[in-house]
This record gives sequence, structure tokens and C-alpha cells, in this order.
Amino acid sequence: MGEVKLFFGPNHPGMHGNFSVHMYVEGDIVVKARPLPGFLHRGFEKLMERRLWYQNLALIPRICVPEPDINEACYAMAIEKIAKVEVPERAQWIRMIVLELARIANHLWSFGGIGGPLGMYTSMFWSVADRDKVLDIFEELTGARVYHMYIIPGGVRKDLPPKLEEKIMKLMDYLEQRMPEYETFILKNRILHTRLKGIAKIDTETCLKLGVTGIGLRATGVPYDIRKIDPYLFYDKVEFEIPTATEGDALARISLKPKEIRQSIRIIRQALEKMPSGPVNTKIGDGNGLRIRVPKGMAYARVESTRGEYGYLVVSNGGETPYRVAVRGASYPQGLYGVEHLLPGTRIDDVPIWLDTMGVCAPEIDR
Repeated sequence: MGEVKLFFGPNHPGMHGNFSVHMYVEGDIVVKARPLPGFLHRGFEKLMERRLWYQNLALIPRICVPEPDINEACYAMAIEKIAKVEVPERAQWIRMIVLELARIANHLWSFGGIGGPLGMYTSMFWSVADRDKVLDIFEELTGARVYHMYIIPGGVRKDLPPKLEEKIMKLMDYLEQRMPEYETFILKNRILHTRLKGIAKIDTETCLKLGVTGIGLRATGVPYDIRKIDPYLFYDKVEFEIPTATEGDALARISLKPKEIRQSIRIIRQALEKMPSGPVNTKIGDGNGLRIRVPKGMAYARVESTRGEYGYLVVSNGGETPYRVAVRGASYPQGLYGVEHLLPGTRIDDVPIWLDTMGVCAPEIDR
């Protein structure tokens, strides 16, 4: 039987983002796969070198659309390391709340993403509707639903609006009540078990070899989480657990998501309780307005995204723009090397399962 070349994405209901996989198949078995992420406005890193430090805040959230705030946090934290600026305590707590809300929103989005390829459209309707409730909070806080541009060098753009803390608490109560429903209807669903158990499997050795972190690695039994091993913000001042599994397949990865949502809810509640009053930003660098100058230096800042370690290497030559910015996209290993090396041997209908449960975000590859 000869090989046939098929194009999976970017215009396909099972594709996640502006991404394409060229598959060479024999029957319905993939024998070779090649990722093609180049459907975006490429060159984020070089574009940053031509824009003022603050102008980049409008560009960087687009490097990962479902979870944009991690870009703002990494960028700001790297600049603060270079400038040796201490961020106000209240701003640190607010950043934690924003990052955990973004984490919840992206996990919910993933539930919707797995529903399409499996024909479980109720999961898509549920998760998108619940994610919208999180976006309502973001809209009230930042004025935007997706790209927030809220975390800035030196703190956050503005303080929490009146009564927003109460609304966040109510949302956490609602989402906590919803998790058993997600687990009963989705994770205990016979269709999902039949389609995901033993599919898109990866072991610890392969994860470490490729550089896979996040849920992909934790589903193999390794409790690796930047929030624990290298705490940033005030993650060392709150109590939470790192859920793990041992099977390493798609079912193990999707089953960890509601457990991680529960831990994010736990973190947000503690942050709201511990957060003091006070200023939420501080001046950084020399200059005024948009035209600031960051001292010469280099720093790497990393956070734990839903897909794993996400980092920014920022270099300043003392000017009004960055000299160099390099982004460590968390899904780069599984989106590039994983597609090429681990999809061969799977079936055509398993391809979207890999992309969703491993959290492949195309702009992190095509940056």
C-alpha cells in the first residue's frame, strides 16, 4: 500500500490554533508527520526588539492566546530582575490571582477542545460557558476578555475594582461545585475512556529527552512544577498540591485537569485572604511614560503554565527597547519534536487527541 499525504489543519474542527500537521498515511495509520506552525504573524521575538519596553505589552499576549497572562508575567519579572526593582506585595498577590484564573480558563478550554474530536459536544458547550465566567472577571478587572495587558513591569496596571474580590470568591465556589459534574459526565464517560486510554502515550524518559514539562511530564508520575521547585511571586506562602498520574496516556493527562483546577481554586482563595492593602505598582527604569530605559543586563524569568515551564530571556543594553528577547514556549517540545517522533504509528483520529491533551499552542512554536 502506498503512502497518501493528508493535511490536518489549520481549518479543521479538531485542530487547535493556526497550526497544521502534514501526515503521510497508509490506510488510517500515520507513518510520518511534519508540523507546520507558520500560519501566524511570525517573528514575535524580533518584533519586540523594535518596540519600546511598554509597547511590547500589547504584543506578547498573542504568543499564547488561551493563556496570555503568562507572557506578561515572564516579561515583567525578567525586566524587574534586570532593574533590581521590588514589586509591591499587593501586586504580587494580584498577579498570582490573575495567573491562576488564566490557568483555570485554559484547562476549561481544553475540555472543550477534546469534546470536538470525540463527538462529545456537551463538554464543549459546558466548558466554553464556564470559561466565559472567568473572562467576565478579566473584563471587569482589565477592560478586555482575552488580551489583558494588565501585568506590567513594576506591578500591575491598576488595583482591583470594588467588590471584585467577592465576585472572584463566588466564581470559585461555582467552579468547585461544577468539577464533580465534569468528572462524572466527561471523565467517567465510556466514549472518552475508549478513545483516550492507552492513546498518545509518552513515558518519563521521553519527556525528559524532549524537554516536555507540565501535565505531559506529571502524567508520567513526576511532580515537576515551577511553582514548587522554584517558587516565584508568593507561591511559597500558600498551600497546594501537585496532582500526578502514572499511565502517561491521553486519559491520564485530561484526568489531571480538574484536579489542577481544584488546586488553582485553593490558591486563589488563599491569595484573596492573605492579600494586604497598599500600592500595586512602582516606577521602573529611567524616563517617563512609555519611554523608559532599563539598565544594562540579562535575566531569565519562568512561570508554570498549563503546558509546563514557560520562560523569557530578556537582554537590555540600557536603551528604550529590548536588545534581545527569547521565549521558551512550554509546548515547543511536544508541538514540534513530539509530532515528528511520537505521532507515527498512531491513527489519523488520534492526532487531535495528542494536540489537545499535550496542550500544543502554535504561536509558542512559531514565535
